[in-house]
Amino acid sequence: MRIAASACLAGKACRYDGRAKPSAEIARCMAEGEEILLICPECLGGLAIPREPSELTGTGKAVLEGQARAVGRDGEDCTAQFLAGAWAALAQLKDAGVEKVYLKSKSPSCGVGRIYDGTFTGTLTAGNGVAAELFLQNGIEVICIDE
Repeated sequence: MRIAASACLAGKACRYDGRAKPSAEIARCMAEGEEILLICPECLGGLAIPREPSELTGTGKAVLEGQARAVGRDGEDCTAQFLAGAWAALAQLKDAGVEKVYLKSKSPSCGVGRIYDGTFTGTLTAGNGVAAELFLQNGIEVICIDE
């Protein structure tokens, strides 16, 4: 089975703040020679590095249904980029035959189970990020790597 992971978990400096969030689990898999497709839905959607942090005004499911938005701390609506990136990442996963993807917790793209609530106060709420939700809706197993 081919797997994928958020690029930031593999040490790629692609987060909003221009940093990475390396995961010991992903590093171990890579050291063992496991082939891992690295993705960053936010970069695939055309968002710059670094960039203002973004949060969702609802869940990733609500964004996919057109009922919520992805908004930067500066108020800029970046919903189109989040959607484009999620769909581009899904296409890469499907093309590579990926069945399982490791994602970063709390992210508006990759968060699984808990994401920030859109108030930029550090408050978490139940839900998935846009890409995580799209992957789940398409039968891809999603595993959250907690910070």
